[in-house]
Amino acid sequence: MDFSQFNSAEQAHMSRVIEKKQMQDFMRMYSKLVDRCFNACCNDFTSKALSSKEETCVLNCTDKFLKHSERVGARFAEQNADMMASQS
Repeated sequence: MDFSQFNSAEQAHMSRVIEKKQMQDFMRMYSKLVDRCFNACCNDFTSKALSSKEETCVLNCTDKFLKHSERVGARFAEQNADMMASQS
């Protein structure tokens, strides 16, 4: 984003707002990841350690979730770029 039309105090404020939003988005994604993979993979509560089956499930679940999130982000960026180009 171009904040060159703002003074330095406004630029700093906008940067803080954006950083806060990015942190909130990251924490929301992390929370969804933990919730989804825990519910899908962790079934045996007789031990505090994960079984090998649960561990494999968690690894696959997190890998799939992160790849999906990366793909969605890439598609959003492509569509945003197309939209910005069409407005020019």
